[in-house]
Amino acid sequence: MKIGIIVAMDKELKQLQQLFNDGNVRVEKCGIGKVNAALGAQRMINEYHPDVIISSGCAGGNGDDINVQDIIVGSEITYHDVYCGTAIDNTTVYGQVQGLPVRYQADPYLLEKAISSWQLAFSQQPTSNSQQPRLHQGLIVTGDWFVDTKEKMQSIIDIFPEAKAVDMESCAIAQTCYLNKVPFISFRVISDIPLRDTDASQYHDFWNTIADNSFHVTKTFVESL
Repeated sequence: MKIGIIVAMDKELKQLQQLFNDGNVRVEKCGIGKVNAALGAQRMINEYHPDVIISSGCAGGNGDDINVQDIIVGSEITYHDVYCGTAIDNTTVYGQVQGLPVRYQADPYLLEKAISSWQLAFSQQPTSNSQQPRLHQGLIVTGDWFVDTKEKMQSIIDIFPEAKAVDMESCAIAQTCYLNKVPFISFRVISDIPLRDTDASQYHDFWNTIADNSFHVTKTFVESL
């Protein structure tokens, strides 16, 4: 099986390149944001022809049960900054590109594998934290905004209260994979909880202190395929 992994930033690329040296796994950086993510996914599909694409990286978390370094696997994904209005089609909802799915669903086989591989990943990989990170499945919302204030996060959660994570790439990659009929899943490591943080200090602390232990779940997931 040929597996493509797409990340947004050099920091994420470095983490995952250290974990993979298999010729059947290609890790590429697309750049930050929806346009870069879509272009990166299409390039990956055109040049590498993967059987599966994984979006991996970090995200802001939401929910009382979500903590920094937890993993969100996106069972469904939508945009938090897309609204096509109702002038032409009054069935289109907030977050949906007109004519495309309301929410992109993770491939069922990949989602099942993600959940079953979780316990193995962190039973084998010790962490420096006393509290072991947890896996959550649920909604990831995507938009072209680095959420660095409580007010911005709250405006997103007001519309998508069930969202587990907010990022800048997953839905664009999901849309590209949907149009190309390539199975897709997104893993996001929670780097910060914007509603509990006032100055993005959690985000910076994540990269400075605990990021090294945060991407092994992707490796274990890939090895399970």
